[in-house]
Amino acid sequence: MTKLLLVFLTLTTMSFAQLVDAIALTVNDQPITLYDIEKRKVEANLPRDKAVAQLIDEVLFEQLVEEHNITADIFDVNNYLEKIAASNGMDLYTFKSIVKQKYQDYSAYEEQTRQMIIRQKLTDKLVRGNIKIATEDDLKIYYENNKNLFSTASTVRAVQYSSPSNEALQKAIRNPMENVKDVKKANIELNQANLNPQLRYILNETKVNQFTPVFTSNKQYVSLLISEKGNSQTLAFEDVKDRIFNMIMQDREKKYLKDYFEKLKLSADIKIVR
Repeated sequence: MTKLLLVFLTLTTMSFAQLVDAIALTVNDQPITLYDIEKRKVEANLPRDKAVAQLIDEVLFEQLVEEHNITADIFDVNNYLEKIAASNGMDLYTFKSIVKQKYQDYSAYEEQTRQMIIRQKLTDKLVRGNIKIATEDDLKIYYENNKNLFSTASTVRAVQYSSPSNEALQKAIRNPMENVKDVKKANIELNQANLNPQLRYILNETKVNQFTPVFTSNKQYVSLLISEKGNSQTLAFEDVKDRIFNMIMQDREKKYLKDYFEKLKLSADIKIVR
């Protein structure tokens, strides 16, 4: 009886595994399994139909990337990061050191950046000549209607946590209400106009009630718990016009790509298996 039960359980488990790995549908002969769908439902908290739609879009995207022979390597990633660093007054090494403090897995951040570059390369190829280029008047209208997007705090209040020991500081960050040995706390107010580009970038990237990445100052490990950002000032149009141009073009690209993929799905060979 025990052997029969074990055989039954084994067969049931195998049947379930086969069912989970079974093909649910194909997109131009590329399979999407029941497991893919269930995994996406759980990870993204989506109903089944939206999970399926998302997976179909991803398969079509991957097929387009392969069709157009689009790739991105570590040199592309570094070139992209170097531009971000330069726009914030930093060199690549300094910028990377900040990112590594912010992300526990830096290789995952690099891969995320690589995928973003691939998407941009494909986007550039698909939309080239198909969308209207934003004019100076477009930029000014967008700026006047969205000034809240181009404001920055001139002063930042924070609690400075400092310690000669990185381990002690990390413990204090995990337990900010606890008095950790070898960690000093001090209320400070910073004027962004007087800060170096590295610290200014860190402050602007950190939200209120969050800790900044750890950095070093005067042979101490330091992190700031941002308590308030004040004296908001609107940046001048000339200082943000390049950013506005990119924002408008990205919006137009997204609209074009959405329509493009809707048409692509209509022409794709999508077969429902189960």
